[in-house]
Amino acid sequence: MRIPCVDAGLISPLVQLLTSKDQEVLLQTGRALGNICYDSHEGRSAVDQAGGAQIVIDHLRSLCSITDPANEKLLTVFCGMLMNYSNENDSLQAQLINMGVIPTLVKLLGIHCQNAALTEMCLVAFGNLAELESSKEQFASTNIAEELVRLFKKQIEHDKREMIFEVLAPLAENDAIKLQLVEAGLVECLLEIVQQKVDSDKEDDIAELKTASDLMVLLLLGDESMQKLFEGGKGNVFQRVLSWIPSNNHQLQLAGALAIANFARNDGNCIHMVDNGIVEKLMDLLDRHVEDGNVTVQHAALSALRNLAIPVVNKAKMLSAGVTEAVLKFLKSEMPPVQFKLLGTLRMLIDAQAEAAEQLGKNVKLVERLVEWCEAKDHAGVMGESNRLLSALIRHSKSKDVIKTIVQSGGIKHLVTMATSEHVIMQNEALVALALIAALELGTAEKDLESAKLVQILHRLLADERSAPEIKYNSMVLICALMGSESLHKEVQDLAFLDVVSKLCSHENKSVAQQASLTEQRLTVDS
Repeated sequence: MRIPCVDAGLISPLVQLLTSKDQEVLLQTGRALGNICYDSHEGRSAVDQAGGAQIVIDHLRSLCSITDPANEKLLTVFCGMLMNYSNENDSLQAQLINMGVIPTLVKLLGIHCQNAALTEMCLVAFGNLAELESSKEQFASTNIAEELVRLFKKQIEHDKREMIFEVLAPLAENDAIKLQLVEAGLVECLLEIVQQKVDSDKEDDIAELKTASDLMVLLLLGDESMQKLFEGGKGNVFQRVLSWIPSNNHQLQLAGALAIANFARNDGNCIHMVDNGIVEKLMDLLDRHVEDGNVTVQHAALSALRNLAIPVVNKAKMLSAGVTEAVLKFLKSEMPPVQFKLLGTLRMLIDAQAEAAEQLGKNVKLVERLVEWCEAKDHAGVMGESNRLLSALIRHSKSKDVIKTIVQSGGIKHLVTMATSEHVIMQNEALVALALIAALELGTAEKDLESAKLVQILHRLLADERSAPEIKYNSMVLICALMGSESLHKEVQDLAFLDVVSKLCSHENKSVAQQASLTEQRLTVDS
């Protein structure tokens, strides 16, 4: 029936009826247009061309403050008509946002929150509009957070709360709105739900517990909202979240560990938490998930430990608490997300910690696993982190034994490949590690460096104008170190490095130019 209405030219006259002063006419016209727009591209397009949406929004604005039942019925119909008009259509939703529908609907919700049908319409409309990125700024300029929290506190029914959750989740992706929701008291509501539902085995309660704790973690992703809730580590919210970690509920363990990872986003918080025993709690949690454990919990706990290990003062404390041993229990994991976080945690822990780097670098099982993961082409993150840890073991330990272990495990070729990475930081880490290998154990690594075609790669890096100054500098340092090997020395001579290096003597970067002069002298003397 909808397309014949459009073809018969009925839309324009119907839209004109929206200017009537008769409430019944407006009601029936709103219903008719809502039906025509329902799931019909042609119907929506015709209403759009006739300017129907703007007229309806103007009506909502002017009738917003009138609370008699007849008016609320009309407002409900108009909201429904706009939903049918814009449902699952981003461009029409964006049009409504530009017309200022959001502040109007927020005001409507505040005034008519006692009217269940109208409230429901507003919530569905918010749910649709909140998915659009362009809506967030408008929502943030209203008091939507206060209205939703106030409404949430009054709801007892699961379905109604679920409806509000569906609006809160997309809105809470915006940092300004996160803070508004925290200030409006949403967190207290969420903690109450967790407390009420934690021991229930009803499906609805389990679902609501998950939604509430997930939303809690999302609110902590904003820097301001997170810091407000941390309250110097003394806050009620932080303490409650801590109590989730030792619980027997996997969802709460997960949310607790993720929350700690989010709190651990600045040095001050990390130092406070480590000094107050959080590491032991996370290690206990990991211990409960070693054999056939919950992968998401493993991943979350490792994420938290990785973040906590970033401040320099925390590293030695975490090492002496036994974090490396706890993390290494997951070395046999076949789950890439767990592997990725495990590698990142170890890399953070050994940064500038020579003894720990040497201890780990001589661990044959670990090094063999790293070499294996360096070939995990399906998982770029795991592959990259394995390479970076391999390099870090050498750079931070500067140990001959570590280098020998890595050579024996077949790790050299991966470090050479890493020198060609598209990421400058990884290239640099590889070149520094290779220079240490050449300086400390060139005889042991010589054959592997040859078969990995290191000299050819260095020639390419120096000749490439796009190579960063630090890459050129470290490549030349490495060339000089390789001259101690007869076979590699010969490769350097055969590739006419002098030409490339001479050009770099006039490089705009002083360090590169100086290193080029030194390298040129070395190549000339040894030629």
